[in-house]
Amino acid sequence: MTTIQMRKSKKIEVGDQIPMFSLKDQDGKEFSVKDYIGKKKLVIYFYPKDDTPGCTKEACKFRDEYEVFQNLETMIIGISADNVKSHKDFALKYNLPFTLLSDVNNELRQSFGVPGELFGMVPGRVTYIVDLEGKVQYIFNSLFKAEQHIEEAKKILSQASK
Repeated sequence: MTTIQMRKSKKIEVGDQIPMFSLKDQDGKEFSVKDYIGKKKLVIYFYPKDDTPGCTKEACKFRDEYEVFQNLETMIIGISADNVKSHKDFALKYNLPFTLLSDVNNELRQSFGVPGELFGMVPGRVTYIVDLEGKVQYIFNSLFKAEQHIEEAKKILSQASK
């Protein structure tokens, strides 16, 4: 069952509380973000599509830096409109150790206010750094700099842990 707390504002900004949501992960299990608020910092990244060149580079870079994020007590969550099977295939093909969530109707993407790119033809690529209380600390938006999302996230989380 997909549940998403819809927001009144158009898009999430730094300092905003993220909406509470539940979506299916790559294993078909229900993932509820409320189970992690207060326990882990979150890197929530929205990406256009599984197994495309930019999205694969981004996911593999998150995979390669996974231990760094674990040491920073941070959970990585990738979200796209792809279905559970597509996410499962993508995760297995590239040995992705983190959660991929299926937002097939783009309801969560809309709730966050993630903009489309190229005149709305391509879903946007936006990364949110979320603190233990569920508040957004940083947002990085760049469709064409997929791997930079990871570097930005590490930089912000490292600074916050000092």
